[in-house]
Amino acid sequence: MTDIPKTIEADVANNDVLLFMKGTPDAPQCGFSLQVVQILRYLGVAYKSVDVLADPEIRQGIKDYSNWPTIPQLYIKGEFVGGCDIVREMFQAGELQDFIAEKGVATSKAA
Repeated sequence: MTDIPKTIEADVANNDVLLFMKGTPDAPQCGFSLQVVQILRYLGVAYKSVDVLADPEIRQGIKDYSNWPTIPQLYIKGEFVGGCDIVREMFQAGELQDFIAEKGVATSKAA
């Protein structure tokens, strides 16, 4: 058995942008994961994704780690940003773009 909290913590620490989602970026398995993937793609942000459907321990572990009950979950530079609704609202208000820039994460889109 692996140490799920340590695995999650290492993933969060070692990836500038990390998305825990249902499915993969090329084949999201829920509409909420799809929305976050679309936002990240639109902004041109490189990110790592973790398919929580592939491992039930990770799926529960990330909820425990963040104390957030839903998937997807977006982390930027080790900081939990939120789920689909928060990411979408931040994006629509321009706050996500500002947050990404403040954290020094490169994008392929002009700010």
